[in-house]
Amino acid sequence: MNVHLRFLGAVGTVTGSKYLVEFDGHSLMVDCGLFQGYKQLRLRNRDPLPILPNRLEAVILTHAHLDHTGYLPVLTKEGFRGKVWSTPATRDLAQILLPDSGHLQEEDAAFANRHGFSKHSPALPLYTEQDARDSLKYFRTAHMGEPFEPIRGWRATFIHAGHILGASSLLLEVGGRRILFSGDLGRDDDFLMNPPDRPPAADAVVVESTYGDREHPEEDLLAELGPALQRVAARGGTAVVPVFAVGRAQALLHAIALLKDNGILPQGLPVYLDSPMAIQSTGLFSRHLGEHRLDAQACHAMESVARMTASVEDSKAIARQHGPKVVLAASGMATGGRVLHHLVQYLGHHRNMVVLTGYQSPGTRGATLSSGAPHVRIHGQDIPVRAEIVQLSSASAHADASQLMDWLRAIPAAPRRVFVTHGDMAASDALRQQIERQLRWQALVPEHGSTWAV
Repeated sequence: MNVHLRFLGAVGTVTGSKYLVEFDGHSLMVDCGLFQGYKQLRLRNRDPLPILPNRLEAVILTHAHLDHTGYLPVLTKEGFRGKVWSTPATRDLAQILLPDSGHLQEEDAAFANRHGFSKHSPALPLYTEQDARDSLKYFRTAHMGEPFEPIRGWRATFIHAGHILGASSLLLEVGGRRILFSGDLGRDDDFLMNPPDRPPAADAVVVESTYGDREHPEEDLLAELGPALQRVAARGGTAVVPVFAVGRAQALLHAIALLKDNGILPQGLPVYLDSPMAIQSTGLFSRHLGEHRLDAQACHAMESVARMTASVEDSKAIARQHGPKVVLAASGMATGGRVLHHLVQYLGHHRNMVVLTGYQSPGTRGATLSSGAPHVRIHGQDIPVRAEIVQLSSASAHADASQLMDWLRAIPAAPRRVFVTHGDMAASDALRQQIERQLRWQALVPEHGSTWAV
């Protein structure tokens, strides 16, 4: 009897991670992510899954980012009643991210309805904040390296993956097969996180390929960020920094704290962290010492370098603050959230700056800005882009092509097959070719919806 692996997301794209594993009438899903970016991808969030949610017995999450967890409230709303397994830090982050995601969707739908720019009347959120809170009661945790049974007779083990707090690779053992899911792999030289652990042997490997066709530059984050913020401060402008609330926001705060300590930035330069989700996530670093590179003192410096603007009123008040300033706001690809209002406020003036802090998925506003477009569409309007656009190349929390290959090369024995996922088609196919040419392993980029025996 074969173990079957079905790819329901994150193939040919970096979003919507969902892998369905089926054996002997039982099934679970590894990751449960939202599609983001291009509209045709986002529309998949409204499509029914090929399995009824109440037939799924478990979900295992590799980490908390919404492209790996953000579909979970839909799953529970539609009848899933199994356990959702994660590491403790992933659970802590999900308790922040998922309700915030529901809240933002409600806000965006309400905004669209008020201003009449939605093609649907009324515009409805995919799920609400309450739907997200309801999904949290199904969480169960397992520590790194401690095996657990998501289904009777199935064995699963989390392995440190770096990347963000709680992020893991996953070894799933079922039906005499060992399937290794990389999750999102961090960098050996990450600014915040410890490097990934060495991977175990497996029959099949599912590996991400976000940077499968690229290498990170040797320049570090401080060397890139410092001069950019010096420039905008010198001309009295505002730097709007779209950030992922988990990981990227904390890396930027840590970097700004160091730049101020080193005298590269003025101590008095105002910095705002304008994201309730990022504010709460930043506090988790002190609770999970040992899972990252920062000690308690560095965590305190990271938390105190910015003014935390949790309320909507505080967020609106930022625009009334004259003089140079730095505003960090979610989301990291400018797909929603408070950063959109800051972009509307500041994009139109040449003294201002937008600092893009990492990979911008095609179809997102961040990708539009990165491409040098003269306008970007926000809330149904074309906003002129006159601010300086800076794309950081050193802030990524993903392993690059060489680091992905090093991780694969560390697997003790050749797997039967490697599935290359979670990358744009060019990146995924480039990594596939490297695997075949350098390692002489069988590798492929699966089709969306395809099923494979492992």
